[in-house]
Amino acid sequence: MKQLSDSFVLSNRCAIPCVGFGTWQTPDGETAVSAVKMAIKKGYRHIDAAAIYGNEISVGRGIRESGIERSALFVTSKVWNDERGYQKTLNAFAKTLADLQLDYLDLYLIHWPAYSSRFSNWEELNLETWRAITDLHKSGRIRAIGVSNFLPHHLAALMGTEVPPMVNQIEFHPGQMQHETVKFCRRNAILVEAWSPLGSGRLLANPLLSSIAAKYNKSVAQLCVRWCLQHEVLPLPKSVTPARIAENADVFDFSIAEDDMAAIDNMTHVGGSGLHPDHVDF
Repeated sequence: MKQLSDSFVLSNRCAIPCVGFGTWQTPDGETAVSAVKMAIKKGYRHIDAAAIYGNEISVGRGIRESGIERSALFVTSKVWNDERGYQKTLNAFAKTLADLQLDYLDLYLIHWPAYSSRFSNWEELNLETWRAITDLHKSGRIRAIGVSNFLPHHLAALMGTEVPPMVNQIEFHPGQMQHETVKFCRRNAILVEAWSPLGSGRLLANPLLSSIAAKYNKSVAQLCVRWCLQHEVLPLPKSVTPARIAENADVFDFSIAEDDMAAIDNMTHVGGSGLHPDHVDF
């Protein structure tokens, strides 16, 4: 990837801009509106949203007020855990479109998998949710479809469906690489996206990352975003600060050397959220 406008290409040939602007934990209202407008002004063309973030009305307003043509943007949202199942997913999607005031989504994801220790019918629940998303995709209201936080055993149940997942958005950052999940996705042509590519800020003072970033005259945040890209993982950095929004996208004028990539890859577990898809209580 050489510039912010470059794209990964999904299994259905849909192009997805290589860095997304995350909106998790962005306060609803003017803060979210301004952040989205600033991101678009700085060149982002990929906006990552979700119903549970509670700010989709403001995100949609930011998109409209940006003045950019809808067709120039790639907009993602996600169905939340209490909306699993066929009809509930259809209803959730309709609400998201209404809140964003959009006619279609570029990408729609199952936010978290149902899992066995909590749901005896977890595979059926995931499949029914997936069937709804597939039908929306086939109707032309979603250009690409995928999942989030799915481990290989969750993904396996969906691989024999009419339209397999095209994206898996997972926690991925230095110290949290999820090797087995990434390998499964690579084998099955599923693009990996990285939520929390900066470890939700927990990595910014890491001594190793700080020393490597200094070699390139870059911030730790920029190093983490670039590291994701060099692993062919799509990062979703987030900020509400104009300078940080711009900084997080300024990662195309350097390349991390092989030995530095290896040093980062070899970091022991650090900066993780502690959220495990088979143990979350929400």
